[in-house]
Amino acid sequence: MPTRPAEGRADSVPLEAPAHSTAKRAFDIAFALLMLLLSSPVWVVLSLLILWEDGPPLLFAQERWGLGGRRFQVLKFRTMKRAQAGGQPATVSRAGDPRVTPVGRVLRRMGLDELPNLLSILRGDMSLVGPRALATDEIVLDIDPRYRSYEEVPGFRQRLSVKPGLTGLATVLLPRDASPRHRFAYDLVYIRRWSFGLDLRLVGMSVLISLLGRWEKRGRKI
Repeated sequence: MPTRPAEGRADSVPLEAPAHSTAKRAFDIAFALLMLLLSSPVWVVLSLLILWEDGPPLLFAQERWGLGGRRFQVLKFRTMKRAQAGGQPATVSRAGDPRVTPVGRVLRRMGLDELPNLLSILRGDMSLVGPRALATDEIVLDIDPRYRSYEEVPGFRQRLSVKPGLTGLATVLLPRDASPRHRFAYDLVYIRRWSFGLDLRLVGMSVLISLLGRWEKRGRKI
């Protein structure tokens, strides 16, 4: 696993974008199709739970930053109360956020709210592994501390040199409330040191975290 970078040093990480090999894309498609097949009963159960608890809509659409700064739409199972699912600007959800429904908390702990992202992988908007796809309208608390858009955070443009991922180095190793500068530093380390073996390891770790229901506590020992 790559060495953990220092806080606030995202721009110091040499940028070397990974090759978008045929093998990586083939793995993305094969894994996404397999997961869609295996998780199809889960989609039905989650849909019924969300509708029973808070009614429609079932899914939440959001615009995200993609490769080269291109914008695209992702779908997620809705985890927030209907009155809170939209709005401008959006802010990052934190532990104990009252906007999140009880069913939504379970989905987030197991990463099940992200299942519709498999469709974005099949479309080619996302990869299985890469920097997290960031919401275009989101504001985040930086290390200043000060709220700012992602575009104002050092390292933002460099991380757009690859497709965003369903999981990634920062997603697996850092806690949910890590500063954006810290996250971007990890993203650039992933870009610089990418290998197919690293992708496989991160996928394996992500599956384990999901099975243990520890996505809300990531960054700590499993």
